Amino acid sequence: MPDTAASETYSYLGPAGTFTEAALAQVPQAAGKPWRSVNNVGQALDDVVSGRSVAAMIAIENTVDGGVSASQDALATIPNLRIVGEYLVDVNFVLVARPGTTLADVKTINAHPVAYGQTHLWVEAHLPHHGHLPATSNVAAAASLLENDLADAAIAPPTITRHHDLDVLATNIGDNPNAQTRFVLVSRTTALPGRTGSDKTSIIAELPDNRAGRLLEMLEQFATRGVNMSLLASRPIGDALGRYRFVIDLDGHVHDERVADALLGLKRFSPNVIFLGSYPRADKLPITVTPRYENEAFTDARDWLRGLISGEPDEGFGR
Repeated sequence: MPDTAASETYSYLGPAGTFTEAALAQVPQAAGKPWRSVNNVGQALDDVVSGRSVAAMIAIENTVDGGVSASQDALATIPNLRIVGEYLVDVNFVLVARPGTTLADVKTINAHPVAYGQTHLWVEAHLPHHGHLPATSNVAAAASLLENDLADAAIAPPTITRHHDLDVLATNIGDNPNAQTRFVLVSRTTALPGRTGSDKTSIIAELPDNRAGRLLEMLEQFATRGVNMSLLASRPIGDALGRYRFVIDLDGHVHDERVADALLGLKRFSPNVIFLGSYPRADKLPITVTPRYENEAFTDARDWLRGLISGEPDEGFGR
């Protein structure tokens, strides 16, 4: 049975100094509460499911590699989880090594696979014959340099020298100067954050079969209701080749009429729809909707139909 401390604990991919910790630092309700460092997404979400933590911060998408597959797959297969918020962190990297090491000494690099992917242009240009040793986190990669000699250098956040005595061999090694990672805070709560007018709704859906046009049919559920998708990613279901589920982010809140109506249509179409939550957008940009898709248009249409069914006189084309 979870104790009081666990009910206030937040899990994140650690150790201290990771980009995930920087995302968690943006959560007002997490300030002053216990934070639990974990090694991977599965462990973070298991903390939430088991009650060891009230919520977990995980990376879900970045501007270089797109969706984070481990997080998307975990959200698709672990039941009763909800996204309650999203947070953006600007991402840049440095190459660090043990004191006294030079760039010419570097033969093997320890790096988290995502960080490695976001710096591969610099690494290939400056260390074309290097080897890559995967790490569980960017900070763990750097810390390992002081624990063993399996790698000569590590890719880490620029703040790494606040935590470890390492030399910086190169700065700004990220391939994309505009790189950002999007994080989501995941909880067991079913209470929806209130509608703000700048919201996002995340779902996962499967196609009913592999017949031609099925994907178009699914997308039409959103297009015909004026609902924009900010993310559409496919992930293998795993039971057979050619079978995929789709991770989808929608602009809007489930309390928006157009989003609710689209989800009703999707539920009739798809054999499996997972609602991951509606929550405020991190960028706070307002959602622009054409008049025929505003809430009033849907309520007016329902009132019109209700009137027809109840026998009210049709007052003309204006109805």
